[in-house]
Amino acid sequence: MSATTPAPALARQLVLANRILYARGVVDGFGHVSVRQPGNEAVFLLSRSRAPALVEEADIGCYGLDGEPLGAITGKPYLERFIHSEIYRARPEVMAVVHSHSPRVIPFGITGQRLRPVFHMSGFLGSGSAHFEIRDTAGDSDLLIRSPALGKALAASLGDCACVLMRGHGSTVVGGSLEHAVYRAVYTEVNAGLQAAAMALGTVTYLTDTEAGLAAAANDAQIPRAWALWQHEL
Repeated sequence: MSATTPAPALARQLVLANRILYARGVVDGFGHVSVRQPGNEAVFLLSRSRAPALVEEADIGCYGLDGEPLGAITGKPYLERFIHSEIYRARPEVMAVVHSHSPRVIPFGITGQRLRPVFHMSGFLGSGSAHFEIRDTAGDSDLLIRSPALGKALAASLGDCACVLMRGHGSTVVGGSLEHAVYRAVYTEVNAGLQAAAMALGTVTYLTDTEAGLAAAANDAQIPRAWALWQHEL
């Protein structure tokens, strides 16, 4: 597969992913999703800088692990493309990345509270989300991941987790496929709302690590079912 030409079928799926994330309230005018190019782990597909709901196939370009376009793109790249490039560099098994500012997640990042799985659909959270504090790397900043160094620091904070909370900014979620990452991004937001509501009521019984792992494995086999519905609703 070419390093400069997006695989057409995957580019179309990436357009769908952008629109599904918008329809599910995970992204709005901001946020982005990427996926690795099949057969070339050093290349990923990402839209040019555009509101997710407006992304079209012509907007999709190829990027390398330095975060720079590998061929011509139709406009400016996303400023925070280094979120994607450095996670792909650090995590070879990750095939897709979603960065968003989904509103129910923000309170957890700014209070230092971990997201933990409160129901079976969010078993992928395991023992909890990771946390990234940009001040540790950049001091006072605009909170944006605008360089490879900041992307590398974010990837280090993510570690082997599925989700990292970014204080005052949002979150980043990874998956083993485009559909997998979209599923996780959607249910990260759902879990955040449920967890906050439960914490307000009293002591929360979270899934154990074993329960979370078993639930995640069961749900991973059902992701096409959710994807089909979300695509149908567009």
